[in-house]
Amino acid sequence: MRNDGPDWAVYDKFTGETVVIATVRQAGLSYSDAVALAHMLNTRAQRAVLQ
Repeated sequence: MRNDGPDWAVYDKFTGETVVIATVRQAGLSYSDAVALAHMLNTRAQRAVLQ
């Protein structure tokens, strides 16, 4: 997550690019939405690595 002016954006750790879901850049988010999205993506990534 990075502060993107008054809003927040969620970035991919490996590429450094803004996360895109269903062709929508995940930027311009509220802090709470960015935290929730980052948590969901990180949880899913951990499950994929453990399997």
